[in-house]
Parts: sequence; C-alpha cells; structure tokens
Amino acid sequence: MKIIERQTYLNRLISKMNNGMIKVITGIRRSGKSFLLFNLFYNYLLKKGVPKEKIITIALDDYRYAEFLNPERLHAFLEEKTNNKNEHYYILLDEVQLIITQEELKNRDSYVQLYGILNGLLRKNNVDTYVTGSNSKLLSTDVLTEFRGRGDKIHIAPLTFSEYYPSYGGSKYDALDDYLMYGGMPYILSLSKDEEKVQYLSNLNYEIYLKDISERYGISNISGMEELLKILASSVGSLTNPQRISDTFKSSGMKGISAPTIKDYLKYLQDAFLIQKAERYNVKGRKYISTPSKYYYTDTGLRNTLLGFKQFEKTHLMENIIYNELIFRGFSVDVGVVEINRTIDSKNVRKQLEIDFVANLGSRRYYIQSAYAIPDADKMNQEQASLINVPDSFKKIIVVGTKSPLWRNEQGVTIMDIYDFLLNENSLDV
Repeated sequence: MKIIERQTYLNRLISKMNNGMIKVITGIRRSGKSFLLFNLFYNYLLKKGVPKEKIITIALDDYRYAEFLNPERLHAFLEEKTNNKNEHYYILLDEVQLIITQEELKNRDSYVQLYGILNGLLRKNNVDTYVTGSNSKLLSTDVLTEFRGRGDKIHIAPLTFSEYYPSYGGSKYDALDDYLMYGGMPYILSLSKDEEKVQYLSNLNYEIYLKDISERYGISNISGMEELLKILASSVGSLTNPQRISDTFKSSGMKGISAPTIKDYLKYLQDAFLIQKAERYNVKGRKYISTPSKYYYTDTGLRNTLLGFKQFEKTHLMENIIYNELIFRGFSVDVGVVEINRTIDSKNVRKQLEIDFVANLGSRRYYIQSAYAIPDADKMNQEQASLINVPDSFKKIIVVGTKSPLWRNEQGVTIMDIYDFLLNENSLDV
C-alpha cells in the first residue's frame, strides 16, 4: 500500500499535544484514522526523541490486545504503565468503542466504563491521550459529546486531490478524472484495476457503512436507507428536504418512508460522516433559511458506486469536491442566497439568486461559484449574476472545470480552474 504523508492532519495533532484534553480523531471509516495515529504520529514522537517505552499503543480491535476489552484490566494496565509521576507518557488507543458492553448500550446516556477510564486519564498530569473510534456501537462524535469541552476533535476525511495527485503517477488531468470517479479513500491508490476499485467501494458502502448504521440505530428497513443514499447521490448539489425526499419515494413507487423518519436517517448518515449538510444563508438579510438544504458526499467514489457509475456528471461532482476542499481547509460552508428586485412587464419582481458556496473562516469570507465550463458571455453573466449582487467587498470567485489561466474580469470576479484551486493551498488568496 502506498504511504501518503498526511502532513496537514499530522500538524493538527502536533499542535494539540499536551493541551490537557483527550484528542479524538473522527472521520468516516477507512479514511486513515488509525494510520494517522499509529504510524504517522507514532513515528513523529520517536523522531522527537520520545522513548518507545513511553508511548503506549493499544489497538482494541487486535486479538493480541483482547484482554483490554475488559475495562478493569485496561484501567489497571494504564495505571501501572504511567505510575511514575516524573515521566511523561503518550497513550494511543484505537477503536475505543469496543470497551463498551452490550448492557451499557441499552442506556445510551451512560457508557460509564469507557468514560471512567478516559476521565481518569484526564486527571493525570503526566499523560497525553489520543483515541479513535467509529462504528455501529459508538461513533466518535459521541465521545466529544460526553466530554463536554474536554475532548479535542481532529476530523479526518478521505484524501484531498492535493494528497491524491502526487501518488497517482499520471497527469493532473487524468488524476482528477480518476479522483472524480473513484474518490479519495486511501486504499484506492493501491488498486490498479477498475473492477477492484468498484468492488472495494461497494464493500465499504454495503458491508460496513450500511450495516454499521442499521445495527447502531436498530433500522430494519435497510433497503429504505439504501434508497435514501441513492436519492441523495442523484441530487448532489440540489436543494432538498425530508418532505421532498419522502415524496420522491412515493412517486417512484417505492415503499413510503415518512418525512420525520427521513429526517432521522439524514442525521444518522451525517453522524457516520457519509454525507455533509450545507444550509442556506441569506447574504443581504444575514440570516439562515432553515429549509431546503444541500447534501454533499464525503467521498465521490462512494457516491458513484451507489449509482452504479451511471450518473457521472462532472458538473455536480466538481461542486462536491470543491465543497469537500473548503471543509478540509477549515471553512464553514453555506449555500448563499441573494435577493434582487427586477422589473418585468412593468412589474417589480423579487428574485432569488444562488451562490454555490459562502465560505467563512474567522474574519475571512469568500463567495465561490462552481461552473464546469463558461463557453460564452451569456454563461459568464449567468454564473456571476449572484456574485456581483453581493453588497460587500469580500472576494468573489468562479472555479471552472476546464483548463484556464487565472484572471479577473471587469466585474471584479476572479476566475480560476479547478486544478489551481485544488493544488494550491493558498488559491483563494491569489
């Protein structure tokens, strides 16, 4: 398997070292959480001169550590290993949810044994603790909720294109086509045949993610959840809400699922990091619009597999990876709404224009439009209409899917191609 140095995530872990909190690595399964912790971060500690015996690593899904699934045994072991108050220790625990017993699962507000162990580690001044955990018994978001401010999250996603491309071995144009098709799950880069990639992604969808979610929430209608995923996959970049999705079920002749149930299902899929939600934001009114919203897939390969690779629209897939890239860079991302007044047949008509993304990070804000191609002036006017009606001076950008030089038009809108946007970490400030 190709080794990918995920320096951005490693730097985030390093920046949180010894901050008095439990570091919780979250993210969709098979995105590289364990590799980040047990390989990249572990090797960093060794290079910094931390003695190997001061780094305690336990992979709770490894049979060699089966005895530590007993919480009392794990607690005793960690206490024994860190009892020298004059020494500093690093504790790396993988798949911590396996500690939770079936009895505790019946009381979802408890998880006493796991959190008792982790809270005990928080009280020790000579240890720095890192954990991962996400499956049907416990998603790592639950860990953060339980700690209420004492857990520090490092969210890891599938490979960005800037991580994917150097290991691809071809041109950036071929690499992006492959990336749009098969996504950025790290193991994909070790597979050379298309059928191998399809089978791997299919197994992730059906043998891991769907099973995990159905077991965790006691969902008997797995086929309904699968159909929901396909509906969302077909409508990437489109506004929707639970009622619309429920109506789609009915109109397609499928077994009906109520809007409240679909609302719950959407939350489950977000908690499992399969999809992410972008809410609408009225730019001029400075307020959120509760519904409808957009949903984007964490990985385009998983999305395409659900549809049997039958709906490979680069327009929607490009919009999806732009969203994912902005999230990776730390932005909060909304769908922008700009209201304008126009005179049509001597009547004043109010119209809503959409901005694909309003990206915010601290005092920084960018308005970004995704347009696969802009072949003529009419298309340019269409794409920039919402941007030039924004009543502030924050930067407006159109990202195009075809090879293009970076330029700024007379309206002050910056145009860049998708390759520059994805491969230059400072692309938004060029």
